[in-house]
Amino acid sequence: MGRWGITIMSSETSGWYARLDHECPERTVQIGTWLESWLQATRVNLPIAAVLPNNWPTLPAGLLSNPGTVLDHLLARFEAKSDGRSPRGVYPTPAKFVDAILYDELQYGRNKNTEPPATLSLAALPPSFRALAEQFNEDIRGRLSTGEGSDDTSENRTLTGIPLPIADPYIGAGLFAERILRIHAEKFEGMSGREKKDDTLKLLEGFQLTGVSELSVDCARKRILIVLTRLGIVSLEEDSNEDLIARSEAEMILESNVRCLDPLRGEWPWNEPPQLLVSRPPWLRIKDRFRGHPEGSKLRKDLSRELRMFRGPDGNPRFSAIKGNVNLYRLFIERSLQITQKEGRVRLVVPESVLREKSSTPLRRLLVLENNWDSVWSFPEDHQLFLGGPQGISVLGITVGGTTEVLTSFGPLGSRDLSRRRGLDKGAPFLELERGPWSVWTDTSWAVPKMPLDEGQRSRILSAIGLLSDKPRLVEGGTWLNPNGKQIRVRIGEVDCNISQGQVSDWKGGSKDYPLIRGAHVVENGKDVVLSHPAFGPDVMNVGQHSSCLWNGDSEVVGGARIICRSSVNSGDGRRLLWTVVPNGCVLANSISFLDLPSQVEERLSNIHGSLEEGLRILASQLNSDDLDLWSKAWAANNNVNNYEIETLPIPSFEFGSDFQ
Repeated sequence: MGRWGITIMSSETSGWYARLDHECPERTVQIGTWLESWLQATRVNLPIAAVLPNNWPTLPAGLLSNPGTVLDHLLARFEAKSDGRSPRGVYPTPAKFVDAILYDELQYGRNKNTEPPATLSLAALPPSFRALAEQFNEDIRGRLSTGEGSDDTSENRTLTGIPLPIADPYIGAGLFAERILRIHAEKFEGMSGREKKDDTLKLLEGFQLTGVSELSVDCARKRILIVLTRLGIVSLEEDSNEDLIARSEAEMILESNVRCLDPLRGEWPWNEPPQLLVSRPPWLRIKDRFRGHPEGSKLRKDLSRELRMFRGPDGNPRFSAIKGNVNLYRLFIERSLQITQKEGRVRLVVPESVLREKSSTPLRRLLVLENNWDSVWSFPEDHQLFLGGPQGISVLGITVGGTTEVLTSFGPLGSRDLSRRRGLDKGAPFLELERGPWSVWTDTSWAVPKMPLDEGQRSRILSAIGLLSDKPRLVEGGTWLNPNGKQIRVRIGEVDCNISQGQVSDWKGGSKDYPLIRGAHVVENGKDVVLSHPAFGPDVMNVGQHSSCLWNGDSEVVGGARIICRSSVNSGDGRRLLWTVVPNGCVLANSISFLDLPSQVEERLSNIHGSLEEGLRILASQLNSDDLDLWSKAWAANNNVNNYEIETLPIPSFEFGSDFQ
C-alpha cells in the first residue's frame, strides 16, 4: 500500500470533549459510559452514536469511525488531570501510527532468520521454464510473508506471524493490543474457524500487558473483548460455538494477562520473558507527577527515592538513567530491556530529545554498548502526527543484548513517510551511523544527529561534523585557546527583567547610563551578527529595541567586555547561535548567555591583538562560522539551547592559532 496521512484533530472534534465535560464533568463516568455504550453497540450491531446517553453531545463524524481513539483520549485526559496537568495538552497515539510500527516490526521478525534463496534472472531461462519459475518465486514470497521456512514459527509465534510472548508494560487504554489483534485477524485468509479460534487463544495467552491503574487495566480488558467480538472471534453470548471463543473464557484469560502493576517498581510477573515488547511509555517527569495531589511533594520524593533504591540481580542499581530531572520514559526504556528476553525485540515511542540530550547519555551508552540498537525513526517538531504536542517523536528499534555496530537513523520523517504495510515508505530519508566514525563524532555519547530533508544541506552538515568532530571543545583546558588555568564557563546574564522591572526603563541616551542588553538586541545583519542597541548607534532596527534597555539598578552587576550568545529558538534558515561582543559597562539580561573567560585567556587575546575587545571580536567571528552553526543544529536536543550545548562546541583553529602554540 502507498503512503497515507494521519488526520489532525479538528476544532469540531476537540470541541466535543469540551461539551462532554459540561454535560458530564466526572471523567471516570465518561470512560465507563463510553465503554458500556461501545459494548452495547457491539452486541446489537449498531454505531456507538446510536446508544450513547441522550444528554451527551452529538458525536461528530471525525469520532464515529474508531471508538478506540475516543477511549484513548478520554483516559489520557483523566490521567493528565489526576497528575495536575492540563487535559488540553494530551495527545493520544494515532492508531495508524501504531500500525506502521507493528507492520515494520513484524516484517523484521519474519525475515531475520531467513536466508533468501539464490536467484537467477528469468530472462536466462528457456521459455518453457519461465511460468514454472514465476510460480516458484510466488511460493517463496508467500512463505517469507507468513513466516514459513523460519526457525521461529512454532511455539513462539502464532500462525499469523505474531511473536510470543508479546508485551506492553504501559497498556494505557489498550491501543497496541487492539492493533495487534486487527493485524492478526487480517491474516486469517485460508484458515478454518477452528484454526482462527485456536490461534487467537494462543495470542491472548501470550499477551503480557500491564497498566499502572485499575481504570487503565479495566479499559484495556473491555476494549480487547469488544474488538475481538467485532472481529468475529469472541461471542458475547454463552451459546456453544466451537468456532468462537466464549466471553467467559476470553475474560478469564484477560484477567490473567492484563494486570495492574507498575513495572518500574515491581517485578515482571510472567515466567517467560517477552520476545517482542512494543509500547508508548509515559512522557512525564517525576517532578510533574502527582501535581494535583494534596500530598504531591511527598509522593514525588517517595517515588524518586524508591526508584533509586532498586537493585538488579547483580547488585547494581536497576536504573542507570535515573540522574538529574528524570523523565519516566527513560526508565521505561531501560526497564523494557531488562524485561525482554535476550535477542528479543523492543520498539518504543519516545520523545526525539532522547537522541541528543545530555541527560540521556547514560541511556544511549546502554543501548549501544550492551544492546543492538539498529534503527530509529525521527519525527521533528513539525511532524503533523498530533502526538506529543510541539516536541519531536522517535521510535526506537532494539534487539536486546549484543552491541551496536550500525544504527540506521530514518529522518526527518512526517506522516507522509508512513506506509501501513511497509512501516516506512521506500523513499524515507535515512543515515547509517557506523560505530567507528559515530564514536568520534559524539565523543562516545552516541547522540544521533538531526538531519534536514534537503540532500545538499545533509551533505554540508555531514561535512561540518567530519571537519569539527576531532577538535577540542570550548570549555576544555589544555587547548590552544586555554592551555592552562581555570576552565571557560558559559553563564547566563545577570538580570531577570520580569523580576527587576522597577530597575529597567526605556533608553534616555545619557552618557553615564548603563545599557541593558537583551536577546532582541543581538541580530543578524547579512552574514554578520551585530549589537543593535541605541547606546551604540542610531541605526536601531525597530522601535521595540529602544524600550526596556536601560539599567537603573545596582552597578555591581555591570560587567566588562564579553562575548555574548543569543540562541534563536526557531532558527529556520537562519543561525541557531548568534555571537557578538558587548563593550565594557553593559548589563546582560538572562535571555543572553556569555563566555566567562579565565584571566589568562583574556590576557593572551589582549596581548596578541592589541586590545581585549579586538581579540574577543575575532573569537566571536570564528564562533559564527557556518560549520559551527551546522554543527549546533545537528546536535540540538530541541528548540531550546542549553548551556551544555555551547560548552561542548568544537573550536576550530584560528587563522592566528599558531600564535597560541
